[in-house]
Amino acid sequence: LKQQELSLLEQRYINGEIELYYGDETQISEEGYVPYGWQFKDENISIKSANGKRINCFGMITRDNVFEYATTYETINSNFIIEQIDIFSRQIKKHTVIVLDNAKVHHSKAIKLMRKVWEKRRLFIFYLPPYSPHLNIIERLWKEIKARWIQVTDYESHDQLFYATKLILNEIGKDLRINFKRTINTI
Repeated sequence: LKQQELSLLEQRYINGEIELYYGDETQISEEGYVPYGWQFKDENISIKSANGKRINCFGMITRDNVFEYATTYETINSNFIIEQIDIFSRQIKKHTVIVLDNAKVHHSKAIKLMRKVWEKRRLFIFYLPPYSPHLNIIERLWKEIKARWIQVTDYESHDQLFYATKLILNEIGKDLRINFKRTINTI
């Protein structure tokens, strides 16, 4: 049922009736990002990493690469998300839906209270079904940032890593874009 509802929201977005953003958090850290790798039996390959500083980002993106984000060096909690969504809710021009997963920070009591305020401003939250990150297109963005856009040399220092990350975040929707495949499931 949730997938059907999301398909209907996608169709309304395509028709220009609403704005539809997909939101989530990610963390970029000095530990690095190595989703997979291989080496020959007698070969020793290593990547320098550090268990240290990290930058956290809450972002929202549309299929047309309209991107809103905020970063912090602190842990992202519901107060941070509320602050970002509240700022965003004051800028919208038409009915807007933000798609979120079921993380605890998205379901806090404070967020539930703020939803009433946001709905008066024509901003609505749509929660994905549990265990369905494949439905949240921002997950693809986070992977692109970590796997392709941040270079290995960016991990040489936390200053360089965070500078590169902020440059990348600023260029999303401009020089950096993702072609999110549009598939609408008709029921």
